Amino acid sequence: MGSRRGSESIEVEPQETIMKMATGIQPVLAAIRETYAQDARPWVVGFSGGKDSTCTLQLIWQAIKSLPKAKRTKPIHVISSNTLVETPAIVSYIRGTIEAIERAAQRDGLNITACVVEPRVQESFWVNVIGRGYPAPTSKFRWCTERLKIHPADKFIKDQVAAYGEVVLALGVRSAESATRAQVMALRKIEGQRLRTHKTLAGALVFAPIEDWSTDDVWSYLLQNAESPWGTDNNDLAAMYRTADAECPLVVDTTTPSCGNSRFGCWVCTVVTRDKSMEAMVDSGHLWMEDLLKLRDELADTHRPEVRDKVRSIRKLDGRILIKTQRDEASPGPYTFEYCKGLLERILLTQKNLPPEAEGFELISEAELLEIRRIWRNDRHDWEDSLPRIYERHVGKKWFAISDASRDGEEDAVLTDSVARENEIPTLLLRKLIDAERRTYGLRRRSDIYKRLNQILDQDWRDDDAIKSDLASMGE
Repeated sequence: MGSRRGSESIEVEPQETIMKMATGIQPVLAAIRETYAQDARPWVVGFSGGKDSTCTLQLIWQAIKSLPKAKRTKPIHVISSNTLVETPAIVSYIRGTIEAIERAAQRDGLNITACVVEPRVQESFWVNVIGRGYPAPTSKFRWCTERLKIHPADKFIKDQVAAYGEVVLALGVRSAESATRAQVMALRKIEGQRLRTHKTLAGALVFAPIEDWSTDDVWSYLLQNAESPWGTDNNDLAAMYRTADAECPLVVDTTTPSCGNSRFGCWVCTVVTRDKSMEAMVDSGHLWMEDLLKLRDELADTHRPEVRDKVRSIRKLDGRILIKTQRDEASPGPYTFEYCKGLLERILLTQKNLPPEAEGFELISEAELLEIRRIWRNDRHDWEDSLPRIYERHVGKKWFAISDASRDGEEDAVLTDSVARENEIPTLLLRKLIDAERRTYGLRRRSDIYKRLNQILDQDWRDDDAIKSDLASMGE
């Protein structure tokens, strides 16, 4: 199998290598059994579906299954991460694999459960981008990893720690991944044990069964044991790697390498220049994914200066204006409210037009729409209550939620905007002042109202053109 994945080859090993691998695997299996049996701490196995996590889970399965039934009762939790913006193929793969692992564990009499961890709706990609106006991630501002991957996995692990006191986190990390990875693993080693302390999670100990394996070792094991215990074919996994440049591991801290140009990544990823994975899927006949690719490319384009200046505000959400002192220009803030509304329209239209072959795939959920609406009304002062109107206009269905406010807000908005124009003050300023008053109305103690009003009035309320002009004059 002489194909190549980046700088890695995926090849069938010669006979002497196979024999060496077969004998060398026994100490690994013994280490897994001994570590599992030495205490009552449950295990959490991180499973991304990539080569390293598949190899690790398969080794653990093989080792524990060889124990007597009376000694394999300690729970093992297999967790996979769904960022809610995974590529369609991965969404289907994760769901199918998790279900297969659960069935196979019951068949083999193993105390293994499997589940998918997802970000809280308040931290989802679209809630941050469309709701709060977060710019699409870049290599310098990769806000997505922590919210979409680290927090969901960490919450699951912390819940287990709360229930059991300590847990063992079994990960497919290897020293050969990088010099930095090898250094970190060496520093956190517990003397005389196979376990390591975790960098950020108290009560979680890390076990890395394949820490000393090379990439060739991983592929040798997977291809020699091509049918996994839960029924997937590792030859198919190797085929996926032929068109991918990297994988997205299950991320539990900031030292874990994140995604690159990968078939295992998010379809909205703008950290990479081109999404070769999505392009390959379109070229292979999944033409409907071209609409997803267009949305992804649109987000990437917002980083180009000529586009950025049109779609991003000068002010941060709290009203501050940050100046880049070296260039005397304002640091771009969030996406403008108008751009966020337009982006939501395009996402809803794309979702509405998904073909039957995309059944079960969802671009944006109802829970996310509700949270975006809340943020728009509370933080972006959307008195018109725009989201239900956008939904009904572009989805062609009645807004699915019972409104918690009448649509009389549009009349209030028209009147307030008229008053603002007559008095030559910014409309948003007047809306913020009125909203501050509303939020403290009826309270017995309203001492905070003066603080809130002063915070609003202290913001820079010059229009964008005036700010740009003043900044330009500073640089002369």
